[in-house]
Amino acid sequence: MKIGFISLGCAKNLVDSEMILNILVNAGCEIVNDPSLADAIFINTCGFIKSAKEETLATILEMHRYGKKLIVTGCYAKRYKKQLEKDMPFIDRVISLTDYPKIHLILEEVFRDKSLKFQPLKYENRLLTGSIYTPYVKISEGCDNYCTYCAIPLIRGRFRSRPMDSVINECIKLVSQGAKELNLISQDTTKYGADLSPDKKSLLPKLLREISKISGIEMIRILYLYPDEITEELIQEVKHNDLIANYFDIPIQHISSKVLKRMNRRGDKEFLKNLLNHIREEIPQSIIRTTYIVGFPGETEEDFQELYDFTKEFKFDRLGVFTYSPEEDTSSFNYGNQIPEEIKQERLERIMSLQQTISRNKNRLQKHKIHKTIIENYDPETDFYYGRSYAFAPDDVDGMIVFQSKKELEIGEVVNVEIKSVFDYDLIGDAVIE
Repeated sequence: MKIGFISLGCAKNLVDSEMILNILVNAGCEIVNDPSLADAIFINTCGFIKSAKEETLATILEMHRYGKKLIVTGCYAKRYKKQLEKDMPFIDRVISLTDYPKIHLILEEVFRDKSLKFQPLKYENRLLTGSIYTPYVKISEGCDNYCTYCAIPLIRGRFRSRPMDSVINECIKLVSQGAKELNLISQDTTKYGADLSPDKKSLLPKLLREISKISGIEMIRILYLYPDEITEELIQEVKHNDLIANYFDIPIQHISSKVLKRMNRRGDKEFLKNLLNHIREEIPQSIIRTTYIVGFPGETEEDFQELYDFTKEFKFDRLGVFTYSPEEDTSSFNYGNQIPEEIKQERLERIMSLQQTISRNKNRLQKHKIHKTIIENYDPETDFYYGRSYAFAPDDVDGMIVFQSKKELEIGEVVNVEIKSVFDYDLIGDAVIE
């Protein structure tokens, strides 16, 4: 049985895809890149915002053209299962996220091939599709924050932490396969373990200490930190644990207290400014990344200017900006004072133009500094290596380090790179060969 597989959306969805791929391969299926060669095509979908939903539908229609057995799963399949079954009857099976505990039984029913023996999904058993050296580790599912713009609690359900021993066992396995950097992800990473702990406190600092005991790890990165759950214990753990990247991914979404309240975000402008400044005071070399939503219903020009001025003042090291996407079944979908798309886009472009200048100026300060870099790729035509230091998250969201070396190096190797020149988001340098 030859299977084509397409994974859309975020890194958390990718982890699900890698678990599904593992049970397919272990059952005896062959994964093929060319859909025309496949007997069946899997699409793991995203249904978070408008652009993601459009990509999902376009992908389904494109794959339908091949006339193969079509299986659709993921966030869009969970959110719009009945609609998909009604509007696209050519889909052979829509598998909701809630079906994952029995997906092995569903696959046996779909394929009806007694030679294929499918096993239940397990986090510890994944077929890595990205770099084996810098994999993601999903430590929890779902979210309890109920931001008024976000459908994730409706799609992924309530917050649920993985047992700590399950996470540790997966990390041990990934390191044994060659992982150098582990990237911890979830919808709300800071809350990890609060549902497992008798006192309802986060167990993230403890988890970090346990992962740090695994021999062979070069770096641990924490992504998706909800601001008001960042404790002093966590900040001090990052500060004093040499294996944890001094990298804080903190999506604040806005700085206007009025807008934050309408978003149902805990913490106001004063709280956020104090938190961010405290992190920089405690860990001056820290990289702080955030994301904004511009054009939220009711966002006035004054609200936006407040956000713009704060960006100019604080100078985030990394920044991503999204325009507000009205999502049905979320509270803000029915809010008044919706912002026209052209104004949303104009605000996004103004912020990103400012951030481009900030990033360029910050990168200039890196000239002649040394970055401990994990090599992720090599281009023999240009003789350039591509990698990342603690200052850059995976998947090109932050940029990368591009460098040359007088000595031949291996993918996955960790080397020191001296920065010689810079672009707006990337650093250029030479490997330091002793």
